[in-house]
Amino acid sequence: MNKSVNKFKIQPKVIFSPKYDIRFFGIENLHPFDSCKYGKVWKELKKRLGTNLDKWKISPKREASKDELSTVHTQAYLSDLITNSQYLSQALEILPLAIIPYKLIDKFILSPMRLATMGTILAAELALENRITVNLSGGYHHASRENGEGFCIYSDIGVAIYQLRQSGKIKSDDKVLVIDLDAHQGNGIARIFYDDKNVLIFDMYNKDIYPQDQRARKRIDVDIPLHSDTKDSVYLGELKKKLPLFLENQKDAKIAFYNAGTDIYKKDPLGQLHISKQGILERDKFVFDSLISYNIPCTMVLAGGYIKDSYKLIANSVYYILTEL
Repeated sequence: MNKSVNKFKIQPKVIFSPKYDIRFFGIENLHPFDSCKYGKVWKELKKRLGTNLDKWKISPKREASKDELSTVHTQAYLSDLITNSQYLSQALEILPLAIIPYKLIDKFILSPMRLATMGTILAAELALENRITVNLSGGYHHASRENGEGFCIYSDIGVAIYQLRQSGKIKSDDKVLVIDLDAHQGNGIARIFYDDKNVLIFDMYNKDIYPQDQRARKRIDVDIPLHSDTKDSVYLGELKKKLPLFLENQKDAKIAFYNAGTDIYKKDPLGQLHISKQGILERDKFVFDSLISYNIPCTMVLAGGYIKDSYKLIANSVYYILTEL
């Protein structure tokens, strides 16, 4: 690992809005994903840091616009979202939504997701200046250009990359890294950037579970498939061996997006890996410290996590960023 002295001052920012939480008259409880964990993370951090937390906070002032979403998603797909409740119910994996009027779904579910997508855009822009940012939502890595699935409708990372390019904050040929450590393969990101070799993807995931997307897998630059029940020693061993090599080869990258899913936790019913609470914190510390050592700005997004205490695991890592880096 590059041991050069970090020449940039780190001033972390946390992007958050109470409107990130998704509440829909209790229907959201039919899905194992805790769609209110974003606010829970904030409250947990507030317990630990008090009013000091506010100095790190920035809130998105608006949702991602249709024009911004269209830089990644097809017009046909975005049109389907506003006309087809049945399609949305399947993509969100909440079948009763099929009989709910679209306007209600848009207000209570899609609107928070568009706001979170704007949060990732904002976090990415700020990361170029502050070196590390966290958007307390996002990580919708299953959404592709023309398809939503796995509770992912908008590709927030994809849209953020395109916005950085369009605004001139990075060039189209600048290297961008996506480090995806969610338990599930990030098939949407791989499909969006299938022919874009300036986006480098590092993906470590459980290959025994959804989505098992073989076409997307061919696009992953560093592909680390694991088996169910993989424990800390193997997981962290693979990460500590392969991430530094990846970063060494891409040390001129302009920004990294870190998909920090907590569904690798041993109690998570969907991730089916067997990583301890301490292992998750060690994972995140290693990613942050490695990126800092190469002076690569980083935006962390939350991605998956399917236990009610997922927010505590996230708060541990964000607390480390705010107090130790």
